[in-house]
Amino acid sequence: MTGLTFLYGVVCYGVFFLTFLYAIGFLGNFGVPRTVDAGGLRSPTGLALTINVALLGLFGLQHSVMARQGFKKMWSKFVPAPVERSTYVLFSSLALILLFWQWRPMPSLVWDIQAPLGRGILWALFALGWLVVLLSTFLINHFELFGLQQVWRGLRGLGPTAVKFKVPLFYKIVRHPLYVGWITAFWAIPTMTASHAVFSLVSTGYILVAIQFEERDLMSFHPEYAQYRKQVPMLIPGLRRNKG
Repeated sequence: MTGLTFLYGVVCYGVFFLTFLYAIGFLGNFGVPRTVDAGGLRSPTGLALTINVALLGLFGLQHSVMARQGFKKMWSKFVPAPVERSTYVLFSSLALILLFWQWRPMPSLVWDIQAPLGRGILWALFALGWLVVLLSTFLINHFELFGLQQVWRGLRGLGPTAVKFKVPLFYKIVRHPLYVGWITAFWAIPTMTASHAVFSLVSTGYILVAIQFEERDLMSFHPEYAQYRKQVPMLIPGLRRNKG
């Protein structure tokens, strides 16, 4: 059984990694058959807006509910502990795959930067955002975050490791560099359409709400997080906490 759970965890990670790569192409409008602006299903603007917001809401609901401690306690009665995180990662990936499949492009332009320098800067920021996302996961333990560490330890007959509070590199500058990377990748685009703007607005709003729940959980697990929260800004480097 431990061999099967390890294989399950590896498959879940593989699905996540392919989904992550597809997301880059989806938002950047390159390399994939369906993107935020092209190749997808077509609907009238009102219906497209409703469907797109519903798809984002479904992802947000799944992502938040399954991350809460109350749900995890209930879920652990049915899902073995070593694969709990892998299952969460799999469901998150499937929610994104559904979004990629059913997304409706809305071609109206919000902005379109034509100057080569401006386009170059925005594409550089787009790439930087994704790089910050990936590096941030490795700073806090990429393999634990996506379930591989848990199934590997289960294969070896070891229990879960205690999660220690640490503040590496980016986390000394802002509390949530992972989200900074996401928000940068969402908005740093030379040609912003209505459908891309909807994706970016709803996703950014979700992040701002999700941070509140995440920090509440972090303070319950790590008493020192309260002091860290006072000293380090949430998303904007140099910005005091009492200003946002």
